[in-house]
Amino acid sequence: MASLQDQLLKAGLADEKAAKAIQKEKRKQRKQQPKGAAPVNEAEVRARQARAEKAERDRQLNQQRHQEAERKAVQAQIRQLIESNRVARSGDSPYQFVHDKKIKKLFVDETMVDQLSRGRLAVVSLGDQYEVVPEGVARKIMERDPAVIVALHERKQDDAATDDPYADYQIPDDLMW
Repeated sequence: MASLQDQLLKAGLADEKAAKAIQKEKRKQRKQQPKGAAPVNEAEVRARQARAEKAERDRQLNQQRHQEAERKAVQAQIRQLIESNRVARSGDSPYQFVHDKKIKKLFVDETMVDQLSRGRLAVVSLGDQYEVVPEGVARKIMERDPAVIVALHERKQDDAATDDPYADYQIPDDLMW
């Protein structure tokens, strides 16, 4: 069976000059390639590059999905912390605080106003509502997302001693439990 080049020459579709020029060009290309190197297939190179680009896009998409899932998990943890630890508020004393450059007001009793101002309680936002939670819970929420904490005052060092009702009593050295 004759090569395609021979068949084209017999049919008169190509002349010998063009055939020799093509053979010469092919020989040059083969000589320029290093020995033992496989001929470069452009389609294969493009396919490999397309696979690499697709893998990169997939990796980025998976990373975005993972970050979104983490964000939703953190929001669920915050919601659970607030709902399980919120302090029931009742009373008619207003406690005012600033949220989003607006002054907001919660009605609580006098002891809660005192505890809020001393930093023992904190105001957090849950959706479009405000809840009051203990300071420890507020610190845990702050670790996850500080934007949820609306009002949390810093405690003073001398504040801890004022609430201890047994601070004035000395503990005897010989006390056995």
